[in-house]
Amino acid sequence: MTTTSSGARTSGRALGTLADLDLFSGAPQVANFCRMAELVPTAAMAPSSHPRPWPQGEPVQLPETFSFEGAQHSVAQFLDETETSAVLVLHEGRVVHESYYRTGGPEVPWISMSVAKSFVATLVGVAVAEGLIGDVEGPISDHVRVEPGSAYDGVSIRSVLQMSSGARWNEDYSDPDADPLRIADATSGLRGDHDTIVATMPREAAPDTVCRYNSCDTQALAALVRAATGRSMADYMAEKLCEPLGFEAPGHWIVDPRGVEMGYAGLNLVARDFARLGELYRRRGEWDGVQVVPAAWVDAATTASLPHLQPGRVLVGTGTTPEGYGYQWWLPPGGRAEWMAAGVYNQYVFVDPAAGVTVVKLSANRRYGTADAEHAHREGQSLELLRALVRAVEEAAG
Repeated sequence: MTTTSSGARTSGRALGTLADLDLFSGAPQVANFCRMAELVPTAAMAPSSHPRPWPQGEPVQLPETFSFEGAQHSVAQFLDETETSAVLVLHEGRVVHESYYRTGGPEVPWISMSVAKSFVATLVGVAVAEGLIGDVEGPISDHVRVEPGSAYDGVSIRSVLQMSSGARWNEDYSDPDADPLRIADATSGLRGDHDTIVATMPREAAPDTVCRYNSCDTQALAALVRAATGRSMADYMAEKLCEPLGFEAPGHWIVDPRGVEMGYAGLNLVARDFARLGELYRRRGEWDGVQVVPAAWVDAATTASLPHLQPGRVLVGTGTTPEGYGYQWWLPPGGRAEWMAAGVYNQYVFVDPAAGVTVVKLSANRRYGTADAEHAHREGQSLELLRALVRAVEEAAG
């Protein structure tokens, strides 16, 4: 291991780059997503000095079927087809279901993909509460290096939190020239680095006119956390989230050749520690009597506060998505207050506060990104599966 100036440990055992994984090609990933710290450079985070194992609740069985588009689908078959590694269900902070498959396990880490975005936004909220970042209406370029006239020059932090910066972005994973693949190349050092991508991102629209899902917005927020705190994101998260939330296992952030974290997708945790973020938001930022992040931040983060953030208005790739958007949290349609952190290959932290339920689903769906269609990404079905798990808990609780 080598040590960065912030104290975060960086893996020196890398066997390759993200490009070597052949993502979005249909290649199987179950043997890779569980050992990213062995495959690419990472910054490590220690578990809490006071780990908090989840208490056990009354067990709940997975339902046999769930409904999608008027048809019933087998839960077991869907979990198999999406190459699921973990399903963890909490009710009022207690584990009521926990299943692992393939290469998954209670002590096995998994790559977050874009679930990481919700963690980054939370760290911004912590830094705001500590006075390290001022009003989120202030320009992110007051903190982060950008080229004049580029996407983030003069754009408010709030706009970036809401994926409304106006930066250009093409999220079509089946397009070899798509921006997610370009920023992944920056992670590997093949095309620049993370900070250069942020500094030079072109502007496409005026801020706060459209919500376009954009991983570079999250990378800009990660740069904001580093600039405002003077620490690596891994170091800051270890103190502000891992420690107080009682993380049980080590975590890792994938880093670029300069040691800068892949903020938009590079977090690796075990399922039980991913669940802690969902539970933190379910509890409106409070944990064991400590307000880890302000309740007002949680409320803002889980609200579609402007017309262009409403369900059905958010742009992803060449179309729109049914969900709305908050501060790096997805807001499902339907009128019930739910929110989720979601990542490619079907990673989820799903929260239904009225039911008192948090669900983690980790997967390696090899078809993801091979086509821009439900039969490949399975996102619509995934949402209905998550809702079916919530209903199973509600029914068991009476």
